[in-house]
Amino acid sequence: MASRLEDLQKILDVGIIAIVRVATTQEAIDVCGAVARGGVKAIEVTMTVPGAIQAIQEFKKTASKDLLLGAGTVLDPETARTVILAGADFIVSPNLNLDVIKMAHRYDKVVVPGCFTPTEILAAWDAGADIVKVFPAGVVGPQYLKDIKGPFPQIRLTPTGGVTLENTAEFIRAGAACVSVATALVDKQALAEKKFDVISEKARQFIEAVKAGRAKK
Repeated sequence: MASRLEDLQKILDVGIIAIVRVATTQEAIDVCGAVARGGVKAIEVTMTVPGAIQAIQEFKKTASKDLLLGAGTVLDPETARTVILAGADFIVSPNLNLDVIKMAHRYDKVVVPGCFTPTEILAAWDAGADIVKVFPAGVVGPQYLKDIKGPFPQIRLTPTGGVTLENTAEFIRAGAACVSVATALVDKQALAEKKFDVISEKARQFIEAVKAGRAKK
């Protein structure tokens, strides 16, 4: 079993956390497969998905060993423990709950709490966050990450909310360790029409956008 630091490095290497927030358990499984085929190695199934835990368990049965499947929208340590025992490889929250960080690290799992202000971001890092999720990033844009990285160059940040193909490279150049992508990756029309190859192609495009951002830092 890989260690937390090994899993963290996998996420950072590819530079993308794909967020799967859909309407059914089966859609979650199908979208996870499509994203994985596109090359993204870290996929977050949010707890807002009906049967999210079942989706994680079912997909992990056939997923490649190098793929990380995490749980998102984890609001409390009880949920964190439940999803970890169900097989989640990492934990993501929309908010800062110090007990969630403690629980994830108790089980040697990567944890990504959501924060917005400099005070929250530093508090999360001091508590042991592996990456700090800047949420909602869309309302402030890449410049905000650049400003945060000024006094906090050591903190790994992932913008979430409002990340698109058009601004991914800019977020990376602004200092993001990786990006977290939801609606811009999981195309609603493609999902409705079950055109999962479209989602796979979007995943590949996001990987290229991250590479472009890193090449021009």
